[in-house]
Amino acid sequence: MTSTQYSIRNSIGDRVFLGAIYVVLTLVLVIVLYPLIYILSSSISSPAAVSSGKVWLWPVDISFKGYTTLFQNPQILTGYGNSLFYTVAGTLISVTLTIMIAYPLSRKTFYGRNVLMMIITFTMLFGGGLIPTYMVVKQMGMVDTRWALLIPNAIWVWQVIITRSFFQSSIPDELVEASELDGCRDLRFIWSVVIPLSKPIIAVLFLMYAVGQWNAYFDALIYLKSDHLFPLQLILRSIIILNNGSGTMDAMQMVEKQQMADLLKYSLIVVATLPVLCIYPFVQRYFVQGMLVGSVKG
Repeated sequence: MTSTQYSIRNSIGDRVFLGAIYVVLTLVLVIVLYPLIYILSSSISSPAAVSSGKVWLWPVDISFKGYTTLFQNPQILTGYGNSLFYTVAGTLISVTLTIMIAYPLSRKTFYGRNVLMMIITFTMLFGGGLIPTYMVVKQMGMVDTRWALLIPNAIWVWQVIITRSFFQSSIPDELVEASELDGCRDLRFIWSVVIPLSKPIIAVLFLMYAVGQWNAYFDALIYLKSDHLFPLQLILRSIIILNNGSGTMDAMQMVEKQQMADLLKYSLIVVATLPVLCIYPFVQRYFVQGMLVGSVKG
């Protein structure tokens, strides 16, 4: 007995449309991929090739002088350790506080939730400004401490909004009522029911807060004074400024210093973005799912 296979033949219009989609997606891939390849190639090319513009796709005169110069600075490892601490600790604090705020706001039984949500959303449009914020941080005794990078910006309003929308669409009221009948308290319900069902949005929160903490340098520039507390981004900024300084030197030394400064920029980009690029593939599936659910419904 033979099985008959049927194939649907696309019309000419469908083929043209499909071909146009492939062309557009290919262009987008090139636009996104080329800067990454260019930066990586420039970071392992010779300083003279980078400064003269000979690098446009592949490395020229392969050299790891940029990375060698970077890691000869003992502050790099210190900055890496500080950035990892700020990223891990800050992300855990931010995700915990976001869930604690977003879940009550998603329940219809929470009195005054709409007013509170309006107040929280209001902070997206208007802020106190840099000087009042610095005065608050200083009065709380957090200047030149690690807490200055963990507490003041621990909660982002947009993350609260998408988390609240996710809870509204994914945690039905009937599930809450059933848990109350079984004698389950709120904290136990959040830990045993809400969190296991909210892995996509939690992955989104972890990724967003982690990337924000890893790339943050302005708060460190404002609040920190001790070198041993500086995150990696602030140390990399100091290295660029140091290598751009002219000082007293002859023309040849100035040319070499400028070439090294150009090379260091690309090496710094690779060093600073590599951890995020390594983490993202593991949470990409949850990130896309959580963003769709949290942004469409609610």
